[in-house]
Amino acid sequence: MGRILLVRHGQSEWNAEGRWQGQADIPLSELGRQQAQAAAANLGTFDVVASSTLARAAETAHIVTSQLGIGPIIPIPELIERSAGEWSGLTREDIEREWPGYLEADKRPPNYELDEALWPRLLAGLTIVSDMLGPQDEGIVFAHGGLIYLIEDRCGQRRGRMPNLGALWVNVTEDGEILAGERVHLVDEGELSNVQSDQIL
Repeated sequence: MGRILLVRHGQSEWNAEGRWQGQADIPLSELGRQQAQAAAANLGTFDVVASSTLARAAETAHIVTSQLGIGPIIPIPELIERSAGEWSGLTREDIEREWPGYLEADKRPPNYELDEALWPRLLAGLTIVSDMLGPQDEGIVFAHGGLIYLIEDRCGQRRGRMPNLGALWVNVTEDGEILAGERVHLVDEGELSNVQSDQIL
C-alpha cells in the first residue's frame, strides 16, 4: 500500500470568526480559496484524490485539483470532521461563559464526538483510500485538523497547531493501524495570513 497526504482544508468563514465548526457545513472564506490556489503550486501529481464531504474540504479539493489537472475527487463521508456537539458555532469566549472551566480542564460537552468514536470511522475512511493505492502510489485526501490531531496523538507525536493547508503524510498498515509521517506546509503563512486557533476545524 502506498502513502497518503492528509491535508487540512483552507480557511473557512467560521475559522475567520474564531468559531468551532465540527460538522457544521461552512464554506471557505476568500482567503481560504487563495490558500488552496497557493497550495497547488507546492504539489505534484497523485494516483488517488479523495475528500471529506464537508464543503470546506470539498471546495479546497476542487480548487487544488483543478489547478493540477488531477482527479476525479472521491467523496468519503467517513472523513468529515469530528462533531463539536453543543459547541458548534461558538467562540472560545462563548464556551468559557456557558461551560466555565471546560477548556482548561480538557472537558467536552455531552454530544461532542470523542476519540473512541472518531477513530474507527477515520480508520475506515483512510483504509478506503489506501486500498486503492499500489505499493509505490501516493494519494491525497482533503479533510480536517481534528483528524490529523487524533492520528498524531495516537502515534505519540502531536506537534502543535496544524495550519490551514498544512498536511501530514500517513500510512495505513495491513494490520489496520495508521502511522504518522512528516508534516508538510503547503502555504507560506508569511505570504497568506491564517487564523491562529486550536479549535475543531
